[in-house]
Amino acid sequence: MNIAQARFNMIEQQIRTWEVLDAAVLHLLTVVKREDFVPVAHQGLAFVDMEIPLADGGERAVAQGKCMLAPKVEARLLQDLKIQKNERVLEIGTGSGYMAALLAHSAAHVVTLEIDAELARLARANLQRAGISNVEVRHADGAKDKIAGGPFDVILLSGSVAQVPPALLALLKPGGRLAAIVGDEPMMRATFVSHSASGNTSVQPWDTLAARLLHFPEASRFTF
Repeated sequence: MNIAQARFNMIEQQIRTWEVLDAAVLHLLTVVKREDFVPVAHQGLAFVDMEIPLADGGERAVAQGKCMLAPKVEARLLQDLKIQKNERVLEIGTGSGYMAALLAHSAAHVVTLEIDAELARLARANLQRAGISNVEVRHADGAKDKIAGGPFDVILLSGSVAQVPPALLALLKPGGRLAAIVGDEPMMRATFVSHSASGNTSVQPWDTLAARLLHFPEASRFTF
């Protein structure tokens, strides 16, 4: 595989066409080598428009949240968050560490939580090999464990939830923002919440699908 050409095709055919036009974000996608964060077994899929399993089992691994988000989703989230160099970021759902690497180039410091111990070890190794030193990978459950180190300027959920978690909103600084993919199949919505002293405001500018983050509450499904 011609990696340089495959990366170029990913950016031009998937990411630009999904309204990701920020020059800094597009440049970052050439700097952070996505293929270095993909398991060897799936290296040929590094630039494909899909969620890539990070464990054995293929679709089962994706259903358990053990996957990388599709490249265009990662890029659009990063663009719309507009992270500044002086900001501290919390990510829920580290996976292989690729999104944390993108965040690290944009922010001052990143804390990223991964529920799976093996993936947390993988992410630390990937980030170290990439020469990234401003990311702290914690083996923790972002839905249940107490999260130290807040408040944060930016919180990103790298996976989907049924609703925006209030406990995470409480970890935002004034002026901070949270991004999550919210809803249920067949349609979820990218949701961006801005926090201020007078309350929270949210927008849902685009639709997508993403694997579930574990242990966050699901919407009631009672029928009559």
